[in-house]
Amino acid sequence: MRYQDKVTIVTGGTRGIGAGCVRVFVGAGARVVFCSPTPGEGDAMAAELTAEGPGEAFFVACDVTDAAQLRRLIDVTIERYGRLDCLINNAGWHPPHRPIDGFSLDEFRALLELNLVSVFAACQLALPHLRATKGSIINIGSLVGSMAQLHATTYVATKGAVIALTKALAVDEAAHDVRVNCVSPGNIYTPLWQEAIDASPDPEQTRADGEAAQLLGRMGTPEEAGRLCLFLAAEATFTTGVDHLLTGGAELSYGRKTRK
Repeated sequence: MRYQDKVTIVTGGTRGIGAGCVRVFVGAGARVVFCSPTPGEGDAMAAELTAEGPGEAFFVACDVTDAAQLRRLIDVTIERYGRLDCLINNAGWHPPHRPIDGFSLDEFRALLELNLVSVFAACQLALPHLRATKGSIINIGSLVGSMAQLHATTYVATKGAVIALTKALAVDEAAHDVRVNCVSPGNIYTPLWQEAIDASPDPEQTRADGEAAQLLGRMGTPEEAGRLCLFLAAEATFTTGVDHLLTGGAELSYGRKTRK
């Protein structure tokens, strides 16, 4: 798959799935602008990937919950490259697992701002440029946005909303030939997963359980997520409004699910 000289923005691009997307798209020849909230965090990564080529990576510090910073991210991209072909809304967070009684309203509101409102805002700001190129948007959802998860009411609600937003926006933007799709990962081995492993009472068993949750017997990789996003951007030209599960079959077949 090639995406030569196409311009892509990846939010939350310095770690995990976001970093996998940046790496894969640069490898396909794209010019990738990626962000995180911490100034300088992605500079070394940008230099490394640009040196590897054949594409180019450029880092911009941006807190996606701040609309002014999001606008600057879009503006810097257009000033530098003159166009925008793909927006990947990846920035987000999964809070520690707790029952609903353990979440405050302020915590839920903050998560909504990060996981959902920032996606809406980025789409709104990017769309004038994507309409000009007949480009595409890829929102990173989650498998649990459609099948739920124990003690994750706030996260599940935000990701379910991202999936719904994707479908609604695909309907609207079809008039402009802009495709809007969602990628919903299951267990992808990211730094966030490693943090959960390290914090568990039995790290070895936690890692084994994470691997065993998939029919394929392993977790996915950030690069595999990146390759699916690249396919949607570069090849899947008759696909829009679809929630693409990247799960290794985790949602299939029966399992022990009783809570009693």
